[in-house]
Amino acid sequence: MGWEALGQWGEDATRLEPLAGGVANDVWTVRVDGHLAVGRLGTRSDADLAWETELLRYLDRAGLTVPVPIPATDGRLFADGLVVMTYLEGGPPETPADWRRVAAALRELHRLTRGRPQRPGWRSSTDLLRAETGTKVDLGAMPPEGVARCRAAWARLAGRRTSVVHGDPNAGNIRMTARQVGLIDWDEAHVDVSDLDLVLPGNAAGLDHPEYDIAAQASAAWEAAVCWDDAFAVRRLAEVRAV
Repeated sequence: MGWEALGQWGEDATRLEPLAGGVANDVWTVRVDGHLAVGRLGTRSDADLAWETELLRYLDRAGLTVPVPIPATDGRLFADGLVVMTYLEGGPPETPADWRRVAAALRELHRLTRGRPQRPGWRSSTDLLRAETGTKVDLGAMPPEGVARCRAAWARLAGRRTSVVHGDPNAGNIRMTARQVGLIDWDEAHVDVSDLDLVLPGNAAGLDHPEYDIAAQASAAWEAAVCWDDAFAVRRLAEVRAV
């Protein structure tokens, strides 16, 4: 249906301006019931979107600052691939202290989501020690030597605590104010080893050197596999040490 689906949020629902950063989705500011919001249109399955929207509602109730899904007029949290969410004010983290606040917010996310089921169709990094595919990952498309390096990096995660991870906590996906740390763009969220979210600028999460190295190598391997084979993925794979 495309953006015509926005009409299911009311006759006055209006698409305003495109937002930068959307790769897998078309993301715009919208106006719904007189309020500024964000609309994200993509091709994810209903089961996938149900997992994400339910997660966001749970995190909001638990006190995290996240985009909250706005129901359509019939109560649905998504329709025809479209999700409409509250707009979060704020800017990116700029100082080491800002990034330490981000680390604290991510750790709270991890604490709140231990034991949560995997996002439908997704695999964790350690699942990919055996599996070949999962959502956007297709290890069969990568060079065998690169797959071996990625799997060696993921094998080092064995036994570590898992939870929902945001999956892409870069500066562009954070909206900070003096009083809150908002995490936006949950399109890559899934269940995985929590430390994958904590490879932050300046080691703001305070991981010791061996733990930071394990997480950084596994994170580079994950991003190479998820994005293969664009220039970013090739660059990230080059950061994964040879076996």
